[in-house]
Amino acid sequence: MIFSLAPMEGITGHVFRRVHAECFGPLDRYYTPFLAPPHVGSSFGGKAFKEIDPANNQGLAVVPQLLTNDADKFVWASRLLSDMGYAEVNLNLGCPSGTVVAKGRGSGFLRDLPALEVFLKDVCERSCLPVSVKTRIGILDDSEYDRILELYRSFPLKELIVHPRVQKDRYEGVPRQREYGKTLERAPFPVAYNGDIFGPGDMDSLLEAYPETSHVMVGRGLLTNPALVRMLKGGPSASATELKDFHDRLFSAYEDAIGGNAVFRMKEWWSYARFAFADPRAVHRAVRKTRKIEEYTAAVERVFRTQRLADVALFPGTEEL
Repeated sequence: MIFSLAPMEGITGHVFRRVHAECFGPLDRYYTPFLAPPHVGSSFGGKAFKEIDPANNQGLAVVPQLLTNDADKFVWASRLLSDMGYAEVNLNLGCPSGTVVAKGRGSGFLRDLPALEVFLKDVCERSCLPVSVKTRIGILDDSEYDRILELYRSFPLKELIVHPRVQKDRYEGVPRQREYGKTLERAPFPVAYNGDIFGPGDMDSLLEAYPETSHVMVGRGLLTNPALVRMLKGGPSASATELKDFHDRLFSAYEDAIGGNAVFRMKEWWSYARFAFADPRAVHRAVRKTRKIEEYTAAVERVFRTQRLADVALFPGTEEL
C-alpha cells in the first residue's frame, strides 16, 4: 500500500513535510500544494521555488502539483522540474475554490471537457515528465463523472487520484466512493483514493469495499493525528510527548523560515490538531487569540500541561470546525 500526503495550500508545504518525516517517518509520497507555472522562458521564484528546491526535499519522494489551464506553461514547467530531478508532475483538477474555478482552473476545468481534452492531449505528448492527475468527479452532480472518466481513459496518465466529491461539495458530505470504485474497474492506469480517511476504521471500510486499492492519499486526518499513517499500518497513536515534540519542531522550523508569521501558520495547524485533544474547544480558545510569539508559546504550554489527549485522535468533519 502506498500512503501519500495531500497537497493542502498553506499547510503541507516543505517545512511541514520535512518535520513530519523526521518525527513520524517519511510517507511514500508527498504532493506539493499547487504551484502556478511560470511564464515560458522564466523560472520558478519566491515561495514556489522554495517548495520544489531539491535542498528542501532531500530524502522525500515529492511530486510537484501544477494549477493551470495553459498547456505551454505546463510543458515549460515540466522541463524545469525535470532539470531539477523530479520524475513526475501532477495536474490539479480538484481545487474547489471559487476564485480558482472562476478562472477555469482546478475543478473549474471540468466544466469544459473539450478544452480539457485538447489540453491533456498536448501536455501528455510534450511534457518532459509523466503526467498524473488529481481530480474531482464533477461540478454539480456525480452523473458528470462518466464523461470525465472516459476522457481520462484516453490518455496515458501516470496515475489518477480520485477525490470523489463534486466541486459544489467542497469538503462537506460523504465522499461518493462508488465513483472511485468505477474508476478502479475501468481505468487502464494506476488509481489512488483521496477523501475522509481519518482513522483505521475508515481505511478498513474502504478496503472492504474496494480491496484492489493500492494508494491512499491522506490530508486532514494526518493534520489532526500526525501518527495516522503509522496507525493505518497497525501501529500506535501519537503520545502526548510525541505530539509536543512534533509541535515544537514544527514551530521552530516555521520561525526559522518565516519569523513572527510562524504563529499564524501554526494556528492553521491547530485548527486541525485541536481534535487530537479530548476538549478541542478549550484548545481552540487557548490558542486562537494569540498574536505574539511569547503569548503563543505560553498558551501552548498550558494546553499540553492541562489538556489530555482524546482517546482517539479523529478529525470530526467540516460541520465541527
